[in-house]
Amino acid sequence: MIRAAIYARFSSDRQNDRSVDDQIASCRELCAREGFTVVLTFCDREISGASTVNRPGFQDLMRAAEARRFDVIIAEDVDRISRDQGDWHTARKRLDFLGIAIHTASGKVGKLDGALRALMGEMFLENRVVHTRRGLESVIGDGRHAGGRAYGYRAIAGKPGELEIDQAEAEIVRRIFCEFVEGKTPREIAAGLNADGVRPPRGNNWNASTINGNAARGHGMLINELYAGRIVWNKVRMIKDPATGRRVPRPNRKTNIVASTRRTWRSLRTRRSRPHR
Repeated sequence: MIRAAIYARFSSDRQNDRSVDDQIASCRELCAREGFTVVLTFCDREISGASTVNRPGFQDLMRAAEARRFDVIIAEDVDRISRDQGDWHTARKRLDFLGIAIHTASGKVGKLDGALRALMGEMFLENRVVHTRRGLESVIGDGRHAGGRAYGYRAIAGKPGELEIDQAEAEIVRRIFCEFVEGKTPREIAAGLNADGVRPPRGNNWNASTINGNAARGHGMLINELYAGRIVWNKVRMIKDPATGRRVPRPNRKTNIVASTRRTWRSLRTRRSRPHR
């Protein structure tokens, strides 16, 4: 009896959760054709294939492999296991040592075809980044907002990238600027907002870093150019830490920063501001 472990994964909340169930059903059909006995099933939902480190289902799979609880891994395709060449080869070498094979819908995965398919998966991610960035640059060039939470503004329904002023939050923005001009520190401003029960942009409490921000990364309310009616994008880029699988921000060069030149939003810094229409 050849014992099989099924592994399934889908990437984001934009995909149907049934994707995992469909993958598992397809893998079970493959096992039935090949005469494998399914003994374990593992999955990761809404997790990218760019790293194996932060996938609990995959980590459980590898621990079960170390315990020799199955003889073969069944997945829909190589990219379900990993879209990173380094992670793929690390896993493959360990599985080879343990005597565990990998099968997909197209059959047993060898060293050469596995390496090529892992390379294709990695290139797919890199190309998607390029296409996404190009689309966002077009949005900024058109004078629209490229997304992300903008305290003091809200999206206009049915008009992607269009913002209007949220008057309640705008008053808080003006309060922060006025108190800073009067000489209060970001820590003192945050303490006052918390004492008054003002809801922060995220989390439970205001803190100094939310207001003061980070000059290198271009974050923080006091240096947010959107409050002066100017959209600025690409201040930072996200780099994956191979040790943790998490993305970390890195400041971009000033020459890479993109600012809208075709249109600006109304400033929140004056009391004469009105909602954008």
